[in-house]
Amino acid sequence: MINDEALEDFDELSEIGDDTESLFERLSLTVDKGQEPLRIDKFLQQRLEKASRNKLHQAIEKGQVLVNNQSIKPNYKVKPGDLLLVLSEKSPETFDVKPEQMPLSIVHEDDSIIIINKNPGMVVHPGCGNYQGTLLNGIAWHLKNQHPDIDEKLLPRFGMVHRIDKNTSGLLVLAKTEKVSKDLSHQFFEHTVNRKYVALVWGNLENDEGTITGHVGRHQRFRKIMDVYGDGDYGKEAITHYTVLERFRYVTLVECRLETGRTHQIRVHMQHKGHPLFNDETYGGDKILKGTVFTKYKQFVDNCFEICPRQALHAQTLGFTHPGTGEKVFFNSPIPNDMQQVLDKWRKYTVQ
Repeated sequence: MINDEALEDFDELSEIGDDTESLFERLSLTVDKGQEPLRIDKFLQQRLEKASRNKLHQAIEKGQVLVNNQSIKPNYKVKPGDLLLVLSEKSPETFDVKPEQMPLSIVHEDDSIIIINKNPGMVVHPGCGNYQGTLLNGIAWHLKNQHPDIDEKLLPRFGMVHRIDKNTSGLLVLAKTEKVSKDLSHQFFEHTVNRKYVALVWGNLENDEGTITGHVGRHQRFRKIMDVYGDGDYGKEAITHYTVLERFRYVTLVECRLETGRTHQIRVHMQHKGHPLFNDETYGGDKILKGTVFTKYKQFVDNCFEICPRQALHAQTLGFTHPGTGEKVFFNSPIPNDMQQVLDKWRKYTVQ
């Protein structure tokens, strides 16, 4: 059976960010303790809908099935504890998007674009094991409601030109036509889109402002996460500019401006610099990294974690050239309530 925790991990993997790689994770699971030795193609056929032995054999031969991050042969027999990763050349956006009614925070809409203020915890697009409750399901309903006679198959799948992680809040722009999508995609490619985030990070940054560089790519051992590498062949160039907004002794509020847009870029860049995002479980920010040893302090931090049960990261500003009018447009989103409450608590704590 598929481990539930592994499926939850895959939900996070489906948020692939702005960096689109040649292969996409389709399934990540750990083989149960009681599993008897079984050929991997038979094992996967039992767990993947519409997967034929022949297609699985081809995928294994092409290196699109990894066991413990290593390529294997079709006759490999799975054993308890094996970590299986199935890759595909097919992007997650190619899944059918079924309209689903849900509350959406639409900041702006016209004939060309929709600006959404995404809540934390919402996955952006459907993926394997995660077909419902995503932002695109809600957008499909919204468009269907505007145009009842539209063929659902014609609902724009090309509207998503960038993404933010499941547990990151803030602004996203979606294109309403293919022409607009190409225009916006070009702006993102040329790094002319203005994107600013606010993040609460562990530690007291040495400088008031700076730039973090280093290629970002999949971790060599743990495919669920990203890592920072030198300027070699692995990963892709990533540049994050930061400015300190407020210091709270043990944590710091920073503004991050993206020059590039890689998967988990701010999260992994800050972790690489030694300042993981506050309560970022994936990159080690979900435990006390700075501060005192007093029990009262631990209780304070734990309370903050409960108030903001996700990485403290918010996409606050989005600016670009409007594909329809040619004018520069800017949109801003206030810091969400969970982050704001934590910031207020740190302000009070540091003046004690």
